[in-house]
Amino acid sequence: MLILWNGISDMPKIKETTVFAYDELGEDAKERARAWYLEGYEPFDDPSFEDFERICEILGVTLRTAPVKLMGGGTRYDPVIYYSVSWSQGDGAAFEGSYSYTKGSVVKIKEYAPEDKELHRIAADLAEIQRRNFYQLYARIESGRYFNMSVDVCRQSSTYQEMSVDAEEAVTQAMRDLAHWLYVYLRTEYEWQTSEEQVAENIRCNEYEFTEEGRIA
Repeated sequence: MLILWNGISDMPKIKETTVFAYDELGEDAKERARAWYLEGYEPFDDPSFEDFERICEILGVTLRTAPVKLMGGGTRYDPVIYYSVSWSQGDGAAFEGSYSYTKGSVVKIKEYAPEDKELHRIAADLAEIQRRNFYQLYARIESGRYFNMSVDVCRQSSTYQEMSVDAEEAVTQAMRDLAHWLYVYLRTEYEWQTSEEQVAENIRCNEYEFTEEGRIA
């Protein structure tokens, strides 16, 4: 029920409006209701990267963290990860941190993500280039414009042995492949969150009510 004030009379006017739950709407009205929901929707406003952090840990990547002030006055430290999944030309993902060899990464990543062939390949590529360099490769990872990561690779050898000629390229490509894996993961999550079925379910859970035309009541 809506109460309208005309600014002239001392008495407000009362106007009754029939409202509908989402499933009571026609198809066109449902489409308008979903469009309204997505207008104010911000996916990944505070995303969880626990899965990606665990994958990085297995592969030997230590993500750089940065302090984030909390509303209650405290501080938490989040991994430095950049991403965009807005379906524009500049979309992508990147991270900052360091990389070094971790024993058993190939076996562990297959145990953690048994169906993910891309992660298996990345782990195998890193293990192979480390083997050829006696497991002494180390890298610093930074992010530039447009998710263009720079990877500075060196060999931490006590006898000052140089790294193999293909080491820098191999490690750099693996880190960029890992960033692309993260982008695909986030994009898939975004597609699910904004799908017709999921938006409809969110509207139902919040018990929004609409006019017959599908406009929020």
